[in-house]
Amino acid sequence: MMEEKKNKWLKPLIIVAVIVAAAYFAYRKIYDMLFGGAVSVSMDDVYSTLNAIKVPLIIAVVVIIAAVIVSIAVARKEVGIRKMVRGQSILASILAVAVAANVICLNIEYSLINKVMTGSEGLSEETKQASIELCEEIADEGVVLLKNEDNALPVNKGTKLNVFGWGSTQPIYGGTGSGSVSEENAVSLLQGLENAGFELNTALTDFYKEYRSDRPSIGMGEVDWTSPQPTMEEYDENSIFEDAEAFSDTAVIVITRAGGEGPDLPEKMSDENTYNTTQMGGEVTYSTNEEDLSSEKSYLELTAREAEMVERVNDSFEKVYVIINSANAMELGWLDEYENIKAALWCAGAGETGFNALGSIMCGDVNPSGKLVDTYVYDLMSTPVYNNFGNFDYSNSNEITGSEENKAKFVNYVEGIYVGYKYYETAAAEGQIDYDSVVQYPFGYGLSYTTFDKEITSIKDDGTSVTLEVVVENTGDTAGKDVVEIYYTPPYYNGGIEKASTNLLDFEKTEILEPGDSQTISITFNYEDMASYDDINNKSYVLEHGDYAITLNSDSHTILDSEKITVEKDIIYNDENDGKRSTDETAVTNQFDFARGDVTYLSRKDGFANYDEVTKAPGNVEMTSEQIADYQCKNTYDASEYDDPDAEMPVTGADNGLTIQDMKGLDYDDAKWDELLDQMTVDEMSALVADGGFHMIAVDSAEAAESTACDGPAGITSNFNSSISGVAYPPAAMIAATWNKELAQARGEQVGKECVELGVTGWYGPAMNTHRSAFAGRNFEYYSEDGTLAGIIGGKEVGGATSQGVICYVKHFALNDQETNRTNGICTWATEQSIREIYLKAFEKSFKEGGSLGCMSSFNSIGTQWAGSCQSLLQTVLRDEWGFHGAVITDAMDPLADFYMDLNRGIRSGLTQGLSMTGGDGLITNTEDANTVTALRRASHENLYALANSNAMAKETGTPGWVKIFIGVDVLLAILFVGSEILLFKKYKKRKTV
Repeated sequence: MMEEKKNKWLKPLIIVAVIVAAAYFAYRKIYDMLFGGAVSVSMDDVYSTLNAIKVPLIIAVVVIIAAVIVSIAVARKEVGIRKMVRGQSILASILAVAVAANVICLNIEYSLINKVMTGSEGLSEETKQASIELCEEIADEGVVLLKNEDNALPVNKGTKLNVFGWGSTQPIYGGTGSGSVSEENAVSLLQGLENAGFELNTALTDFYKEYRSDRPSIGMGEVDWTSPQPTMEEYDENSIFEDAEAFSDTAVIVITRAGGEGPDLPEKMSDENTYNTTQMGGEVTYSTNEEDLSSEKSYLELTAREAEMVERVNDSFEKVYVIINSANAMELGWLDEYENIKAALWCAGAGETGFNALGSIMCGDVNPSGKLVDTYVYDLMSTPVYNNFGNFDYSNSNEITGSEENKAKFVNYVEGIYVGYKYYETAAAEGQIDYDSVVQYPFGYGLSYTTFDKEITSIKDDGTSVTLEVVVENTGDTAGKDVVEIYYTPPYYNGGIEKASTNLLDFEKTEILEPGDSQTISITFNYEDMASYDDINNKSYVLEHGDYAITLNSDSHTILDSEKITVEKDIIYNDENDGKRSTDETAVTNQFDFARGDVTYLSRKDGFANYDEVTKAPGNVEMTSEQIADYQCKNTYDASEYDDPDAEMPVTGADNGLTIQDMKGLDYDDAKWDELLDQMTVDEMSALVADGGFHMIAVDSAEAAESTACDGPAGITSNFNSSISGVAYPPAAMIAATWNKELAQARGEQVGKECVELGVTGWYGPAMNTHRSAFAGRNFEYYSEDGTLAGIIGGKEVGGATSQGVICYVKHFALNDQETNRTNGICTWATEQSIREIYLKAFEKSFKEGGSLGCMSSFNSIGTQWAGSCQSLLQTVLRDEWGFHGAVITDAMDPLADFYMDLNRGIRSGLTQGLSMTGGDGLITNTEDANTVTALRRASHENLYALANSNAMAKETGTPGWVKIFIGVDVLLAILFVGSEILLFKKYKKRKTV
């Protein structure tokens, strides 16, 4: 009897154990999917999903509870009835769960689950190897030699190195957020040095690893800016310096700084730094080392502990080399303050194999040829941008947003066009600054192990274009590459159109030149490339009369050779005068007057006479009533401002027999597109537009298969399925530092090949925003402070990827140059001249020359207009002026941004997709209205046009494999259900007869 009772409970216990184990496994998988990716899902997204599926879940739970109650209620009934009722209760519960699972998986959450279930077979070995080699080649040419006294570098192989700095054990490979890369297969900094043949002090390495084994988190949910570094007491307690001196007389110091999506870098290492903690997800830790906290220091300076370590290393070793592992420009004056620091290298995030390149450069196997992408100044707190970057509230925020919770924020781009070197070179020309005491390393600066002579040997000027021939000769004793940098200096008329004294025009990189060899580089540019944007008088591009110096430089400050061209009269690029620029579809005129606001901007007039007044921090600022009237958020949306009261309902649901395959290669305006669009239903169009997060959904009426989109400007990464994973490349800052157009093109092509093999069509990248401030969190993900360099390198990458059928969602369009307050729809105030000459310039070539089929708008507002519903930006500039057609998606539809990111307004302004994480239900409203359907149709046309010209055309249509398995399980359950019912009734009848 006791044995029977044990057996009676054994079976239920096993069943419960199996259910618990399965539930835990499912929980871990779901948790990793939601929160383990580069961009984690917020809890608001989770709540939204639970809310969407609550009805089938509640029904299933009610049925199960009812079944349990009924089962208990029949406990005293005769055995036949009791077993029959309990059997039916079990079957009813299983049926309820099965129906709920079908409704959730094949209907409500089909979009999300399909993304999770869509994987790949991974990269072929051939493609992976090619990508890894390219990664190292980019780093070979992207590492910058900052200092090399007495030819201290390279160092002989076999040299024993003491590598100081905790960051040597946890170096920076990229950044955090959507631009992060997997470090799983990455070559570490120390491995890179060992692979180059150096012997390392492993006891020193072990000391750092024991001190701390993980890097402090910098992300969208947790922010800790601690730069880990032991105290001098800890060094001495472990006899670190004594043992290191016994090991060798050579030391390497590694200084690392991280950045990422969400937070900008602290301008002050204390609570005086005014973060928006709501956006950060909580309080910010500036440092867990008390002595490193200081309102006088920024994150981009040496900490107190680092400074002590550097001084001690300098005192202890005769040969000291420094590696700056940071994409953000740091204050590096200390490199020249210690006599034993002989050489220094800059290495932004190295990606998967980039640290091999660092080792190769250290030992001389590779001659460095990288050039800086930013200006390095001695004091980052004295830049024109410093006081107008960060967190600024409107004092009448409640009046603006209508909510205590949703804060209206702003930032003033007071420096106008004078960003980075454009300010420093011009200020020096005007006598406002002593250049050498302000700037340490100019934009475009980089040393080599050899020497080069460069001169302009020929200039051809036909009145509309200029062709230069530059001869580069290797006059040293080591093979190497160099960069030909061409700048122009325009005539400036005091008080007239703002102009920087130095402006990058174009560049080319040489091949490897052996000692004594030379190469002739030809560079052609158009007169119109030197035009300035006059947003005050002519409201168009203008090439003013006067002399233009065309200079050959080694960096933005050092002129090697020059020529002069003369423009006899003003050339005004508008319809009333000299017509449009050759690269524009229509003549450009002012579109962003509303973005100027009530801000006074920096002017070169009278030698920057207004500098002190303009660049100070804003005080108590109130948004004006006129600006409030134009402020865009969901509460202020009025469809009548956009819609035609006489609009006719478009045709939907027609049977014209066309498929997306029929559209391949057709012009956007081909009549067949209207026939295809007539076939779509309103529900299809609405879903195609609203449910755009990380895919483009299938369109049955056009026989268009679902396609996958992924994050990863530095490496393809899926947030939903780990099998979709590409090689981790160095970030954009390192790619730009190569100043190599061919490498950028090759990188784009290689990413495209990876996408094809991984089954990816949409790439959320590259990112084209500007290094307006050294403290911007995502500078690693963006190319440069200069729009020309960023535009050329980015355009080449986009062209390469597009040639492989990838839809490049070039981002973040536009003026999303800081992380702080981005999800508040921060009102960004800027002159039209700076918008066009600085910030849009970085994007322009990606569309005009790269042929991008996609674009990602940005969180921020331009003036008071959210970038995702700014017609001037998405329609007039992007499509009318630049000739773009394709998909324009929002940035992630973050719950914090829900109050202003309105797809209804967006689709009426040039937006075509919402990057929704939850399926997009309810994001498009009033779908019975002809204007809404017309806007959906237009957006669908753009999306399908991009799709028809992408690698998605090779995808097979049909039911996904996981759905077929799901249906198969349904059929099996149905058979088992019917069989169980028959068996129950047979047993019941048998018992009744007995």
